[in-house]
Amino acid sequence: MIKIPLYLSIIKTFENLFCMQNTLEKFDRLVRELLEDESKKPVADFVPSGELYSTLDLSLSEEGVSEEAFEKALKELVFKTPRTATNAFFNQLFGGRNEKAILGDLMAVILNNSMYTYKAAGPQIGVEKVILREVCDMIGWDTNADGTFAPGGSMTNYMSMVMARDAADNNIRFVGVSSKMTVYTSKESHYSIPKNAAFSGIGRDNVRYVPADDQGRMRPSALSEMIEQDVKNGFQPIMVNLTAGTTVLGAFDPIRPVRDICDQHNMWLHVDGAYCGSVLFSERYKHLIDGIELVDSFSFNAHKMLGTPLSCSIIVTKDKKHLHDSFSNDASYLYQTDHDEFNLGKTSLQCGRRNDALKFWTLWKSVGTKGLAKIVDHQFELADVARNHVRNNPDYTLYSYDESISICFNYKGIPARSICTALYEHAELLVGYGSFGDDEFIRLVTINAQNETEDITQFFEILERFVAENEAVLLEATSH
Repeated sequence: MIKIPLYLSIIKTFENLFCMQNTLEKFDRLVRELLEDESKKPVADFVPSGELYSTLDLSLSEEGVSEEAFEKALKELVFKTPRTATNAFFNQLFGGRNEKAILGDLMAVILNNSMYTYKAAGPQIGVEKVILREVCDMIGWDTNADGTFAPGGSMTNYMSMVMARDAADNNIRFVGVSSKMTVYTSKESHYSIPKNAAFSGIGRDNVRYVPADDQGRMRPSALSEMIEQDVKNGFQPIMVNLTAGTTVLGAFDPIRPVRDICDQHNMWLHVDGAYCGSVLFSERYKHLIDGIELVDSFSFNAHKMLGTPLSCSIIVTKDKKHLHDSFSNDASYLYQTDHDEFNLGKTSLQCGRRNDALKFWTLWKSVGTKGLAKIVDHQFELADVARNHVRNNPDYTLYSYDESISICFNYKGIPARSICTALYEHAELLVGYGSFGDDEFIRLVTINAQNETEDITQFFEILERFVAENEAVLLEATSH
């Protein structure tokens, strides 16, 4: 005879299973409907921010709503959300939808492990460690190298700056910053650099912006002059941040000459490869980060060129002691079992941390390193298609260069922001604009590796047709 507590436990288990099954059926139904709608309508209807709360039911209340009302509200929200995985999304430095990576991400949600201890994550710790080891091996570093995952490129850039600060003065971790430290980055680098200087105690005013050449790459000669001047003025230069794929032109800063400059002044060298650092996986394009083995730290976002779901950012360092020195802190209530090597909270800025490694592992495991290389190479092939279209049409002006997946151009002299805004508001295309020097232009990124040549051709067909139909309105808006 079944005892009452056991019987109640079994009943509760079946109730939970039923609820989960019901939820998964909702999820499956909603995803199928979304994918079907995306195939017909790759850009979601535009919802002006001023009309957001009157258009959608986002309200929260004391009592829950019915299942029918809940599902209706959720579906309306999902269907009005920007569609970043379709062949009409060229707006940000990510896009597409890789099914193997999505499977890993969904499993990470179901498992719900936190990646700070082996006790909490078990074999998932091994997943992260294997990825980091492979990346370090590909760079050419020995077993003394290691890394960690972080929520995004801003965070990995911050971690690099903290390690650079602590490497310059180990006492800072205990007594704080007391000298006038300076860090150096290209004028075209990511906007997180000054924020991180503020967070780390170095200060926004102590970030030096090094001029770029006509292709958007840092000028080493200018860097050297700036460092020499700061030394004369009593500053302590500690770090240079290089960029592998600047956010606008997609330029790659030179590594080898900057390494020589850093060695002369005992400075940390970091390469922010958030956008295009994944060229590491490509034999055809790895030359764009020539000298990567010489840097102190390197980061890239697998949710950009490699197409894993957001977010999946990696930072690795040549000497793992810097990770431990800057980010380790003992906690007896937390680290209770296993060696520190398997307690990843000891080398991470975070404590509780979701499993971002599994989705990258499922992708890498399924396609192999050669498959990742094909993903990267295909994006450059699509960029060539786009550049050739621009070059071969007199109505276009090209501002970017070869070996970049950012294609920057203007069309018929119409201001870029006017075209981009109108395309967005009319639910035609999602594409952004950028600037370099005195020029502002449309910035098309071919980072969605699931696109094909015809998708790039269709982008230009839609753009040209839209301008032809709305040219008078666009020009009138410009005049105002």
